[in-house]
Amino acid sequence: MSFEDNRGSQEVGTELEQPVEAGTIASGTPESNEMSNLLAGMETLAATPLAAGEVVQGKVLKVADGEVVVDLGLKTEATAPIAEFLNSEGQVSVAPGDSVPIWIEQYDEVTGRVEISHQKAVRRKVWEDIERAFQEQSNVAGRVIDRIKGGLTVDVGVPAFLPASHADVRANRNIDALKGEEITCKIIKINRKRNNVVVSRRLALEEELNRRKAELGERLVEGAEVMGKVKNLADYGAFVDLGGMDGLLHITDLAWGRVGHPSEVVQVGQEIRVKVLKHDAEKGRVSLGLKQLTPDPWEMVPRTYHAGDRVTGRVVSLTDYGAFIELEPGVEGLVHISEMSWSKRLRHPSKILKVGDRVDVGVLDVDMAKRRISLSLKASLPDPWTTVSEKYAIGARVQGRVRNLTDFGAFVEIEDGVDGLIHLTNISWNRNIKHPSEVLKKGQKVDAVLLALDPANRRLALGLKQLEEDPWQSFFAKIHVGDMVHGKVSRKVSFGVFVELEAGVEGLCHVSEIENTHGGGNAKLDVGAEHEFRIIRLNPGDHKIGLSMKEAAPPPPPSRW
Repeated sequence: MSFEDNRGSQEVGTELEQPVEAGTIASGTPESNEMSNLLAGMETLAATPLAAGEVVQGKVLKVADGEVVVDLGLKTEATAPIAEFLNSEGQVSVAPGDSVPIWIEQYDEVTGRVEISHQKAVRRKVWEDIERAFQEQSNVAGRVIDRIKGGLTVDVGVPAFLPASHADVRANRNIDALKGEEITCKIIKINRKRNNVVVSRRLALEEELNRRKAELGERLVEGAEVMGKVKNLADYGAFVDLGGMDGLLHITDLAWGRVGHPSEVVQVGQEIRVKVLKHDAEKGRVSLGLKQLTPDPWEMVPRTYHAGDRVTGRVVSLTDYGAFIELEPGVEGLVHISEMSWSKRLRHPSKILKVGDRVDVGVLDVDMAKRRISLSLKASLPDPWTTVSEKYAIGARVQGRVRNLTDFGAFVEIEDGVDGLIHLTNISWNRNIKHPSEVLKKGQKVDAVLLALDPANRRLALGLKQLEEDPWQSFFAKIHVGDMVHGKVSRKVSFGVFVELEAGVEGLCHVSEIENTHGGGNAKLDVGAEHEFRIIRLNPGDHKIGLSMKEAAPPPPPSRW
């Protein structure tokens, strides 16, 4: 190279090394843009040197030979053992191109040598996240590692302790079932110096439950239809999980028909659609209905069942007072015990019916307001009272069995379903009967005379004394007012004495008719005493005879004056 060439090179170099004054290069030219980028890069390099103890983002360049090469930027690369990048299963967790956090252990600005740690950067980030979650009481995800004394160990980036009391909303004795599960929890205690973290799954669950309850509460309006899952069954109904709140599906709201147990309609774990009947937000109670999703069968009752109809049904229940008959699912009627038989006096419906029997019944009444249908079993059988007038005539002698005794008489069954009454006054001509048990007993077979018949009102009058001749008639036939009769005092009353004139025939001698004209006073009449009396009144219709001793007394002696 010639001197001139060398000098020229030096001049060129000298010109290049001269400082560029501001404004000497026009802005917007390619030369100006390149220079601006170069200066900006130099300023960044000077302002952001790598410092020990800091965390930067690096880019994985290569994974090989037991090492991972990471680009830290600023044309700086560093390597770290592959063990720094293994996950909990011992597998490499990064690949070329991945962005990873890097902890700067040491940086030599002279040599540009950098020592790094990925694990420390991860741990620092984890602790920062844990502290933030603790301050904000936000949720963190974790994986249950193992069961230890008093609770569980949970990996939330660092090992954390989950007390058994915080493992679930309700006391859970089998917390071992959570091992290996991914859970959400809250940080309830932290000590970074000691690497201690305590978490609660219960608080996270309660928070989620309350959130879901709030959302669900907005949808639980009366009449709304919601989906739920049958949680458990009880004798009185089924509890349904609505997704944050349980509702009760009462056994009476499972179906329109009769349900013996909820398991007949729903099963645990079954998903069902239900209707909200009532929601008490203050008490947190929800009443649900399943049958309300289908038409009410009673809406068809007025068009289907009428008084006088003959229908068929199935016996579904027996009570002391009658039997319930299912006419169709959801529609039942009652056969009262008095409507079960024309002849038999039942003590319990089970004497002639059993659950499951199919029976023909008659409809007596339909009460839509009370949702009641009155039925009759005997209405489907012949009524014996319709033929009574053809079989019996007044004055006829009949035979029957004493079915019941009352204070006023005895009921006698002359055939199945037909009873007649023997009144106290028709038991005896001559005895003062105070109760029918003095003459009759239940179950006794007796003959009687038919005195009156009223089939329309199902009444029949019988007489027992009419089997014998009436002693009053024969007495009235042979006696007249004014006749003298002999009698014995049978009873004393405040207004006189009753005198037995013949067997079964009594007369009354009033106190005003007992005066004895001899001594000016009343004669002493004791029970059993016999005297002469005069007939002063006769009333055959009422069987009454009036007596007097005045007329029968001897005349007074003549006066001495």
